[in-house]
Amino acid sequence: SLHQSHKKGFTLSFLLSDSRPGFVSPGASDFVYKPIINGVELTTKPILLIFFSVFLISAFFIFSSRRALVVPTKLQFAGESIYSFVRNDIGKDVIGHDFQKFVPFLFAIFTFVLTNNLFGIIPLIQFPTMSHIGFPVALTLFVYFVFHTVAIKKHGLLKYLKDMMFMPGIPKVMYIILAPLEFATYFLIRPLTLAMRLFGNMFAGHLLLILFTLGGEYMLHNVLLLKFMSVFSFGFAIGFTFFEFFVQCLQAYIFTLLSALYIAGALADEH
Repeated sequence: SLHQSHKKGFTLSFLLSDSRPGFVSPGASDFVYKPIINGVELTTKPILLIFFSVFLISAFFIFSSRRALVVPTKLQFAGESIYSFVRNDIGKDVIGHDFQKFVPFLFAIFTFVLTNNLFGIIPLIQFPTMSHIGFPVALTLFVYFVFHTVAIKKHGLLKYLKDMMFMPGIPKVMYIILAPLEFATYFLIRPLTLAMRLFGNMFAGHLLLILFTLGGEYMLHNVLLLKFMSVFSFGFAIGFTFFEFFVQCLQAYIFTLLSALYIAGALADEH
């Protein structure tokens, strides 16, 4: 009947009609923060988080090692475990001989990257500072300064460049192609990929977390059917948070591991 048809139409409209403005997907603009103090660029959230991470890391390891005991406390055990992991599993296993002199550098890189990555899932902070390209680039410049300095100090500048660009056992005519490629690999491609890998993972992961969270919030305040669907969106956001934690730890490890590999290559006699 007409009454039943009208009732069904009303119910369907109640379930499906959009009562709010359309959903605006998150994008690069969500990563831009204005300075807390107008005109002072050093007071943006990412830069303040960088300074906060340095304070946090310093305080943690100072307190964890201040009163070292034979039977370590939980805090001491945590600090020693992180240091041992970087020293043995990255420094010693990858670099080998003379690894000890590079452990402080690798340890600083690992803890700094890891802390700033984990900011992305910490409540009230929820922003991975490595999702701003400038910070991975700055770290990569430090890594490549150390890498090239070590290589030049060990082999000499001319021998270092010669071994880099002119590999033995290759027809000389091939050097026309390979020499520029090898030069670009060491001075452009490797640093670019090292920085972009860290930046890309942190940027994409944070963007997905924003998408699921804001999408769930949008649907929660909308029509009945979308309210029901918001449960799945929030569920994905929670599940992805755990996955993002794994990615954040993995990227800190990969960045430090590759730094160690480059240093090991610079120290190799056959370089």
